Amino acid sequence: MSALFPLVLLVLNLSTVAVLWFGGIRVDNGQMEIGSMTAYLSYLLQILIALLMSTMLTMLLPRATVSAQRIGEVLDTDSTVVPPAAGVISGPLPGRVEIAGVGFTYPGASHAVLEGVSLAVNPGETVAIIGSTGAGKTTLLNLIPRLFDATAGKVLVEGVDVRDFEPDALWARIGLVPQKAYLFTGTVASNLRYGKPEATEEEMWRALEVAQAKDFVAAMPEGLDSPIAQGGSNVSGGQRQRLAIARALIKRPSIYLFDDSFSALDVATDARLRRALEPVTRDAGVLIVAQRVATIINADRIVVMDAGKVVGVGTHDELLATSETYREIVQSQNQVAA
Repeated sequence: MSALFPLVLLVLNLSTVAVLWFGGIRVDNGQMEIGSMTAYLSYLLQILIALLMSTMLTMLLPRATVSAQRIGEVLDTDSTVVPPAAGVISGPLPGRVEIAGVGFTYPGASHAVLEGVSLAVNPGETVAIIGSTGAGKTTLLNLIPRLFDATAGKVLVEGVDVRDFEPDALWARIGLVPQKAYLFTGTVASNLRYGKPEATEEEMWRALEVAQAKDFVAAMPEGLDSPIAQGGSNVSGGQRQRLAIARALIKRPSIYLFDDSFSALDVATDARLRRALEPVTRDAGVLIVAQRVATIINADRIVVMDAGKVVGVGTHDELLATSETYREIVQSQNQVAA
């Protein structure tokens, strides 16, 4: 295939040269008119270009066949997260999340990502999770909206196992801001309305104000109708995170999950955002995954994770006194700041 394409191009160019060479001699001898030679050359080029196109087709067909097979394999794959036949639509403990002895192993992995993790988040309480990269923080958070199922233990939302919850009812109770904030093609307003389709402009501006995004959206030429490119590529990382936070806030869920959602914000904006969140999330359960100690220092409880296990639970001051892992994290960040 790699030789076929240049070979056809070589034949095309040699044929053109040959027609001009021998046709030119015949025109010079009066044996052919120049118009006949030009017509002959045009016909020849049409035939050879068609041959070139068919050559390209034979090169692309095997690739397309393999791609179609891969797409078919994805479409034919059965989801491991199966909705219950008669799902529960509400539980007795609104705003509560409980993770009881949870373990998780990715398919084909040689060891578990999470082992025996237990924690609880009550309404009006902020619980933070901190740990080194690869400790299993994001995996743990993704078990709550049931993006995948725990391989051991239980995840309870409102006192009900998430595997018994009707998926739409479960997701309606959760406002998730993922680690990689993603925006969709459209406008600022259309992205916010993914959280609440019937949201009014007043509600959107209020959510943007809490998320510390009101100023830069108001500065855009079209405000809420300003265009957003696929993935939010026409706004900065910090602006993308704040818009994703506003999208979760406008929904007013009973459970908020923030997966390292403040990492792209400067310290001052981070502090203002956390202060603004307090009255909004006062009656909700809040679970925050963070890398920066400053982001979670005032949390009601901090859960320290290492290698998929909980190695410390307490407030900031308690963990400084009792957890070596937490002290190392704090010291390393203080050294970087210094």
